[in-house]
Amino acid sequence: MRRILIVAPNWIGDALMAQPLLARLREKPGQFRLEALAPPWVAPVLRRMPEVDEVIEADFRHGALALRARWRLGRQLKGRAYDQAIVLPNSWKSALLPFFADIPLRSGYVGESRYGLLNLLYRNRGAQQQPMALHYARLSERPGQAPAEPLPEPRLSVQREAARATASRLGLAPRYAALCPGAEFGPAKRWPYFGELARRLAAAMNLQVALLGSAADRDACAGIDATNLAGRTTLDEAIELIAGAAFVVSNDSGLMHVAAALGVPQVALFGSSSPEHTPPRSARARVLWLKPECSPCFARQCPLGHFRCMKDLTVERVLAEIGALQTATA
Repeated sequence: MRRILIVAPNWIGDALMAQPLLARLREKPGQFRLEALAPPWVAPVLRRMPEVDEVIEADFRHGALALRARWRLGRQLKGRAYDQAIVLPNSWKSALLPFFADIPLRSGYVGESRYGLLNLLYRNRGAQQQPMALHYARLSERPGQAPAEPLPEPRLSVQREAARATASRLGLAPRYAALCPGAEFGPAKRWPYFGELARRLAAAMNLQVALLGSAADRDACAGIDATNLAGRTTLDEAIELIAGAAFVVSNDSGLMHVAAALGVPQVALFGSSSPEHTPPRSARARVLWLKPECSPCFARQCPLGHFRCMKDLTVERVLAEIGALQTATA
């Protein structure tokens, strides 16, 4: 049995966009054991992927080289006798562990000039101009060969009973909507009208509104009249709450990709980023993107100061998409 170590991305959304790569690997002839090396804030997502046999947590502070700690973990992983490592992040330091673990085949994109650390190299050809899922899925084939398309959709496993129990324990009604006002990359990805949307939903649809996100999203959720659970749940709990929601409205964020992988009806709001690059990969997702001439800029803050890509996206437009979702799923 071949053992493959997947060095996972450092972002929840990227990990889900990498899932088609794992599915394509599973389709290869022979038996595989796929193990994923991931930071603790991404590990819960990988544990819910049916393709992953084991998740190994590596808690390195974001941006830190931590050379000695990486060397120690690499020497521990050497005993697992991996046949191959596939390194998904582009950073130089992310390729150190497979090198320290003496894994014979170490593949990934050239990234930060990782010659020597990796010995099966792929060229990064216009990554921002192609879907991220395809970018990762190319690593399932030899360099220069394209993976079979269409790619599989991401999927996460959640037990319905667990979702209901989590919602009840956290004070949510049997029917609720989930709003995700945050986006960790920066303010340019955050739609500014979630407060008004929450009020309109509660009044027009008579349902409870829950705000989901990490502790970093508390400011984005502040002042919104809804059940604020941002920073009050684990990622596993947030996944279960999304699974039980009637629908989700989110910015382009990790939780947007979670909703897509769970097949929950959702409206995804794009501004500075592009749904052509990082779309919610679900037939039950509706994308709103005004696409002004300056979008996508992929900036953390609006470089022109007007923020039209998000400010011009009205609550009425979002409510109309929610209504269409309700009709489609009735």
